[in-house]
Amino acid sequence: MSQRKASGDAGRATIRDVAERAGVSVASVSRVLSGNYPVSEELRRRVMKVVGDLDYVTNAHARSLAGGGTPTVAILINDITGAAFAHVARGVEGAATLRGWLSLVGTTGDDPERELALVNMMRQQGVAAVVLLGGAYDYDEYQLRMARFARSLDAADSHLVLVGRPPLEGDVPATTVDYDNEGGAYAMASHLLSAGHRKVLVLPGHAELTTAQGRLRGARRAFEAYGVPFEPNMVRHGFYDYEHGYDAVQESLRDGLDFTAVLAGTDVVAAGAMQALRAAGLRVPEDVSIVGYDDIPLASQLTPQLTTVHVPYEEMGRVALRAVADRREGGPGRRKGDGDHLVLGTHVVVRNSVRPPAPRV
Repeated sequence: MSQRKASGDAGRATIRDVAERAGVSVASVSRVLSGNYPVSEELRRRVMKVVGDLDYVTNAHARSLAGGGTPTVAILINDITGAAFAHVARGVEGAATLRGWLSLVGTTGDDPERELALVNMMRQQGVAAVVLLGGAYDYDEYQLRMARFARSLDAADSHLVLVGRPPLEGDVPATTVDYDNEGGAYAMASHLLSAGHRKVLVLPGHAELTTAQGRLRGARRAFEAYGVPFEPNMVRHGFYDYEHGYDAVQESLRDGLDFTAVLAGTDVVAAGAMQALRAAGLRVPEDVSIVGYDDIPLASQLTPQLTTVHVPYEEMGRVALRAVADRREGGPGRRKGDGDHLVLGTHVVVRNSVRPPAPRV
């Protein structure tokens, strides 16, 4: 059981309690705990023994308000169970740990009001940065809200980082870490077209989601480049989940759509689509080819293994944290009030879920 000072105070031990028990000044205890000043080994050992005896915990918030302490980065994500952006969060957290920083993770549930509340809370806590993960809906209000977040955090010596979202318009102090979303979709659609597919069911995602819009643009560009008519009735919008993939394929088959391949907006959507094809007695890829997007571990665990677009999600997280660290440490070209747009590449990972369309009987 932790000991407390003789006065009988049963509450949390304070730095004054530590100083009194160790027989040193509060300033000496502070120097030992901060590690920023040279102290004798004897003093350090004496203070740390008392810290252990009293189970003393440093008030990190008070230290951050004083301009010191451990930098903290807040990671805000729509859905913590989403595999793709969980990898981004891991990249942020791993890079933060290497620097001795702390990471906090919060979920917004795709709720703008909760997002606002969390950003304001993190600003009050004095975090080094707020990292927002995941696609955004293409509303004018989104641009205005993010600009307010960025300027509010900048005024508090913090910084807004958008990962996997489009850059903000105008002179806004925020960093965007993005990937070649449209280019990845172009390459994936081109892979199907080069295999001979002309009737492709496209499941890009929710129509108002910026991520889905980019993937649809990429697919359309590929069709144009190959001189193949793009048929709007072959596009089915929906959420990035297993159920959408299953339902979209099931409904398309029921409606009599003639397709030889499915271009899914995510690997999870592709998994649902694959199951719907099997339920209809169709084989992948013998009867229908299928491709995904993201290259999460699920892609190589499916049967057949899924051809997909690799997105460097963990690297995006590491880049996001480095951008914040460079800014705080006065890296080249980094200063308060600046914004940056960093774009990482994507590429197609060829596995076993695509083959040329079967000859028509």
